[in-house]
Amino acid sequence: MEPACRKDKPKLNSTPTRGDRAKQRSAQQEVKQRQRAEIYALNKVMTELEQQQFEAFCKQMQGQGE
Repeated sequence: MEPACRKDKPKLNSTPTRGDRAKQRSAQQEVKQRQRAEIYALNKVMTELEQQQFEAFCKQMQGQGE
C-alpha cells in the first residue's frame, strides 16, 4: 500500500555556499566591530560623567567642611 497523501516535494538547496558563508562571517564581524565601538564610546561617556559627578561631590564636601 502506498500512502495516498504523500506529496513529492522538491528539495531546497538550504546549504549555504562558500561565498554566502564568507559574506555572513564578514557581516557578523562588522556587527561585532560596530557593537564594540559603541560599547567603548558609551564607556568613555559614562567615565566622564562619573568623573564630573565625583568632582562636584568633592566640591560639595569641601564647602560643607568650611
